[in-house]
Amino acid sequence: NALWKNKVAVLVGDFLLSQGLLLSVKNGQYRMLEIVSRAVKEMAEGELLQMEKARRLDIKEEIYHEIIRQKTASLIAAACCVGASSTAADEDTIQMMWLFGEKAGMAFQIRDDLFDFGTEDVGKPLGIDIKEKKMTLPLIYTLAHADRPTRRQIMNIVRNESHKTERVAEVIALVRQSGGIEYAQEAMYRYRQEAFDLLANAPESPARQALHDLLTFVTERKR
Repeated sequence: NALWKNKVAVLVGDFLLSQGLLLSVKNGQYRMLEIVSRAVKEMAEGELLQMEKARRLDIKEEIYHEIIRQKTASLIAAACCVGASSTAADEDTIQMMWLFGEKAGMAFQIRDDLFDFGTEDVGKPLGIDIKEKKMTLPLIYTLAHADRPTRRQIMNIVRNESHKTERVAEVIALVRQSGGIEYAQEAMYRYRQEAFDLLANAPESPARQALHDLLTFVTERKR
C-alpha cells in the first residue's frame, strides 16, 4: 500500500483473494471457502456502516464495536479459523478459533485507534482518524462524557475544521483530559483477556504459545 498506493493495492488484494478462492474450489475445501466468504461479507458491511455513520457523526459505543468487529476482527477471525479448518480440528475448535481471532482483532483495532491520540512517535501523524472523520472509541467516550459546550466544540472541529492541524490537536488534548485513552485501553485489555480465556481451552503446544505471544505483542506494540 505504501509503495503502490490504494488503487493498485486494492486491485492486487482482490486478485489474491480470487486466487485463494479458486484454489479452495479446486481442492474441494468448501469449508474454507465458506469462512473466507463470510469474512468478505462482514468486512464490506462494516465499511458501509462506518461510511454511513461518518456522515452523521452519531456513532454510539455499541456501533463502534460492531464496525470494528466486522471491518477488522472478521478478517483476523477468518485467518485463525481457516488455519484450524486446514487441520484435523473438530468443528468446536474451528469455531473457538473464529472467536479467538475476533477478540484478538477487536483488541488490535482499539490499539491502532489509540495511536491517533498518542504522545510517542508511532510512525504516522497523530489525528489521522479525526481528519478522516472516523469516530473511534477514545473520541466516542469523550463526547459521551463532555459537557454541552465541549461536545459542540469537538463536533464542530471534526465536521468543519479537521483539516487544520492545530484544531485537531485541541481534540486530541480534550480526549486525553477526559479519560478517553484509559477507557479505550480497558476495553482493549478486556478483549485480550477474553481471547486468552478462549485460547486456554486448547492443549498446551508451541502453536498456542505463539498465538498468546502474538496477542501480547499486538496490544503492547508501540508502532
